[in-house]
Amino acid sequence: MIAGIRLGRGVRLTTMIVAALALCLGIVLGSTSFSANATETPAPTPTPTAPGDFTNTYSIGGILRDGDTLVAGAEITVEGDGFSETATTDDTGRWSVVVPGKGDYTVTLDPDTLPEGVALRDPDRSSAEVSSTEWQTNTITRSFPLGVDTRQTTGFFEQFLQRLAAGLNFGLLIALAAIGITLIFGTTGLNNFAHGEMVTFGAIVAWIVAVLLGINIFVAMLIALVLGGVFGYVQDWLLWRPLRRKGVRLVQAMIVSIGLAIALRYLYLFYIGGETKTMSVGLSDAVVLGPVRITTGSILSMIISVVVLVLVGLFLTRTRIGKATRAVSDNPSLAAASGIDVDRIIRIVWVLAGALAALAGVMLALYRQVSWDMGFQVLLLMFAAVTLGGLGSAYGALVGSLVVGLFVELSTLFIPADLKYAAALVVLIVVLLVRPQGILGRKERIG
Repeated sequence: MIAGIRLGRGVRLTTMIVAALALCLGIVLGSTSFSANATETPAPTPTPTAPGDFTNTYSIGGILRDGDTLVAGAEITVEGDGFSETATTDDTGRWSVVVPGKGDYTVTLDPDTLPEGVALRDPDRSSAEVSSTEWQTNTITRSFPLGVDTRQTTGFFEQFLQRLAAGLNFGLLIALAAIGITLIFGTTGLNNFAHGEMVTFGAIVAWIVAVLLGINIFVAMLIALVLGGVFGYVQDWLLWRPLRRKGVRLVQAMIVSIGLAIALRYLYLFYIGGETKTMSVGLSDAVVLGPVRITTGSILSMIISVVVLVLVGLFLTRTRIGKATRAVSDNPSLAAASGIDVDRIIRIVWVLAGALAALAGVMLALYRQVSWDMGFQVLLLMFAAVTLGGLGSAYGALVGSLVVGLFVELSTLFIPADLKYAAALVVLIVVLLVRPQGILGRKERIG
């Protein structure tokens, strides 16, 4: 009876805490949205436009320049459908011809009207065509390159080094989050499909603190790290521990994680909107290291990632809790028989995984900005890294993440950038065909 009373009080206390947290979150985000809307300058009343002044006016124009020099006095003729008119570039190099309607036109630059010393870059391209299917707007532009092409071309080796640096950075970001996935899988057997939303959570917290509130990015990073750990703790306390005690099977638990991921993803969409948020925190300055051009934010991200990964490795190998975590991952039943509090270790793993995921979100935000589904976009790559390195192996997750990150970026040297994620999954399939247990995974006997 007493136990029932205590349990009832615990449930009521838990409900009150969750309701209070939800209320606070709604108030903070609502007030932020209200203040942003309140300070927004009202849109000016549009000036009435006479019929035909805008919607029925179509024009072809452009700017003529020789490098940084604007070219004036050049004549450009637009012809088509019995229409012909010549425009002359003004002092700003601009020209424009109003045409009768959406049709096919030929735009021709007269080379003889160019100033002395200025010539077409390609003499055979003094004309350009305008198709009737191009008229999606009322204005179409055409350009005529002048002078010597001064654009710098990058050789294959320079591109390789640039992609190599980007791949190393991306791989370290994936590793921060993937280690959390593999620790959760090793201790509970759960493939947590909501882990991508834990990454997004860290990015959103950092964006709110650093951009909306104007607090230093390093302080924002620390706040995101702490709240990410709290987020992981709350998830295990309210959801995963009760499911474990009720004996819910792993397949059902995995489906719960998918539902949680969808709910969190659209909760983020509801509160922050679908637009990409810019992490304008002063870390976008470019640093040139030989042929490699990299931002200060990427350098900072790589340094922090390496330091944190080293600390996690030391935690797992040198501390009692880390050794207990490895023992639970190897054999939970034997670990419990040895006196290890398995539930406590799992709770610590959830806190660590949440903190690492949040930190990875901050690093990813500095690398690719903030969006409501950014964690979901890299979730498959995180699972690919974990599977490639070996399920349940923290060091395998690190190796797999580096392989995936490097291959994703280096593959763009040979294939379109839109296919780079698919290429990483092809590598995963090939490696598992050769070594099913992954790079650092252990062979296990079945049956």
